[in-house]
Amino acid sequence: MSLATTRVLFLSHGGGPLPLLGDPAHLEMVGQLRAIAKRLAKPSAVLVISAHWEEDIATLTAGANPGIIYDYYGFPDASYEIEYPCPGEPSLAAKVHRLLIDAGIEAGLDSHRGFDHGLFVPLKIMYPEADIPCIQLSLLRGLDPAQHIRIGKALAGLGHDGLLVVGSGFSFHNMKAFFTPDSDDTRAMNAAFEQWLIETLSAPGVDESVRAQNLKRWQQAPFARYCHPREEHLLPLHVCYGVAQKPCGEYFELEILNKKSSMYLW
Repeated sequence: MSLATTRVLFLSHGGGPLPLLGDPAHLEMVGQLRAIAKRLAKPSAVLVISAHWEEDIATLTAGANPGIIYDYYGFPDASYEIEYPCPGEPSLAAKVHRLLIDAGIEAGLDSHRGFDHGLFVPLKIMYPEADIPCIQLSLLRGLDPAQHIRIGKALAGLGHDGLLVVGSGFSFHNMKAFFTPDSDDTRAMNAAFEQWLIETLSAPGVDESVRAQNLKRWQQAPFARYCHPREEHLLPLHVCYGVAQKPCGEYFELEILNKKSSMYLW
């Protein structure tokens, strides 16, 4: 896959549907995603790896017109009236499925599953017309970082002109911390992990085998388990890196829900 024709973006997608409801703690995120979308050529298709879908094997949405899944609860009524009627692209899903199988990765197709909010929330911000075909790829339940980098490396052989690969997660995801007042210590822990992540992904002149190894050993980063008690929101980033296999071209620092967060573009 040539990165001249394919772009790769890891984004922090915020809290549930709140970015679409005008929540003040998400305004910077909304503005950043809109700015990124304006700078990119309009994709021919979007492949999203969402933190909100885990399966025993790598599974792809394969329906022609997937619905959306309101996979959150306790939000205002308007949260359950959001629409994002983008088409699926079964032929692209089949190509990705074949690539994964050829790489020795067990994979499956799901013609019935809809798109979760890891897809429809950021894409409704970036591409509100909902006219770009989308497919979604699950994480693996074992949450093995090496396996997710391997999946990304398999996707690098796709050769689909104009594709945008999106890892939809969150660079900070500690649910308890979101609802606990910050202290100097918690702010410092958040900042230290973010700095490690930025340096790991952006440093030039690093052998890619070393960069990959650092990502596989992400739990050794400063305050990693404070920032990610469970790593499902980080692992879409590993898939993105596996596709790109080089330092990011740009990174974006911002605050979401009053936490330091980041996004990465290749």
